[in-house]
Amino acid sequence: MKLLRFSTADGPTLGARRGDEVIDLRLAAPDLPRDMNALLALGAAGLQAVQRAVEKAPAVAVRPVDGLEWLVPVPAPEKIICIGMNYAEHIKEAPTPHEIPKYPVVFLRQAGSLVAHNEALRRPLCSDQFDFEGELVCVIGRRGRHIAMADALSHVAAYSLFNDASIRDYQFKSPQWTVGKNFDATGAFGPELVTADELPEGARGLRLRTVLNGHTVQDASTSDMIFDIATQISLMSEAMTLMPGDLIVTGTPSGVGLGRKPPLWMKHGDLCTVSVEGVGSLSNPIRDEGAAA
Repeated sequence: MKLLRFSTADGPTLGARRGDEVIDLRLAAPDLPRDMNALLALGAAGLQAVQRAVEKAPAVAVRPVDGLEWLVPVPAPEKIICIGMNYAEHIKEAPTPHEIPKYPVVFLRQAGSLVAHNEALRRPLCSDQFDFEGELVCVIGRRGRHIAMADALSHVAAYSLFNDASIRDYQFKSPQWTVGKNFDATGAFGPELVTADELPEGARGLRLRTVLNGHTVQDASTSDMIFDIATQISLMSEAMTLMPGDLIVTGTPSGVGLGRKPPLWMKHGDLCTVSVEGVGSLSNPIRDEGAAA
């Protein structure tokens, strides 16, 4: 099942994708929550209710995907946990030597940095070092703390896509990456959530690609992760309670602009697309901060 948020004349609403159509759940299932976090928290019962609504959707609730104004699928996650240095080949292209980590490199993003599918990623005025990082996102569906590895994947509701666009010179101004990873409108997320049952266990073996202006710049398999998704969930839950709607952005493979000679930065007028087999494609134009969309 594919779940999404989109804009209507009456405001944001949740939808379910059915081929080239979207079912407006506000009209097809008025008793379901209007909030994605709350819908995910219903677990299997909520997804079954969505499936029944899709099957019985009245014509008034059906609209084409074409022309849809996409919104970020989870607009207010309690946590956006990002995993760095999670592909061995990406570690090799880092500006300073790194060993394979024995524990995940973790940083957080803030929700104000997120943009939706087709929305512009903004290159800030203070830097031209705007880098692409295509990633798979794990979306938590069940609350948990101290989650055993064997049980970790049962806490996954869905998967999605992310472009963890980074301001590289600001990322390395200090040992902490927070500033360079949290500029406004630099984290593309979407376009929709694909429920875990539609993908291989742990989303393993899926091809991840990033394409900049028609040229493939990243190409890897999710099986190449150093810390797989079950491991990420289990380790993160040692420190914090994972909640429905929390995002774990699982790391980017090699090919980033920083690792190229000369470096390759995104600039105004570019188009960057992240895709993962079975999950879809996330496309964003690049615009300078303050420029018209």
